Amino acid sequence: MAEVELPNPDELEERRDKSFSRRVALTTAIYAVMLAIASLGGSNAMKQLLLAQQQSSDQWAFYQARVIREHLYRTQKLTVELALAEPSALRGAERAKYEALAKRFADEEKRYNTEKKDVEQDARKLEALRDHHRARDPYFEFGEVLLQIAIVSASVSILSTSRAMFFFSLILAVGGAALTANGFLLVFHLPFLHH
Repeated sequence: MAEVELPNPDELEERRDKSFSRRVALTTAIYAVMLAIASLGGSNAMKQLLLAQQQSSDQWAFYQARVIREHLYRTQKLTVELALAEPSALRGAERAKYEALAKRFADEEKRYNTEKKDVEQDARKLEALRDHHRARDPYFEFGEVLLQIAIVSASVSILSTSRAMFFFSLILAVGGAALTANGFLLVFHLPFLHH
């Protein structure tokens, strides 16, 4: 009868630990990739938020300039109309000049009134864009935190060869990945992430 050599239990345990360590290390590398994506998404959301805020502020300043111009032309129009209301003050060609001036001021007032409405719409669109990016940002931030903790937990699981710690890291990584994906897609809303 052939002799069967049984493996040494210590060698089996060592191989099993090495295999576990390799799998956890590979998984940790995947966590790191997800962390990089979360970090990039968060950085991009913040840049877009700041850009939209700056553009919105610029549009509101432009709007305010339009309002001021509109009021100036209205004031000038009213001043000329007041002069025209005095029948003995202006006659002939001089009166025609004042009437033409009053019409020009009225036309400019209308133009600025129309322009300011368009500028206001643009400013509100930029504010909505800013608010959209503001809503995205916390998901990336908290996704990053969960992924960082998952990486640390996975590292601890290698050192302690603890499968429980590895599964804990896996749960954290899934949560971090879900928050990161939501930062891009805004599928769900978590009220505690918004101030």
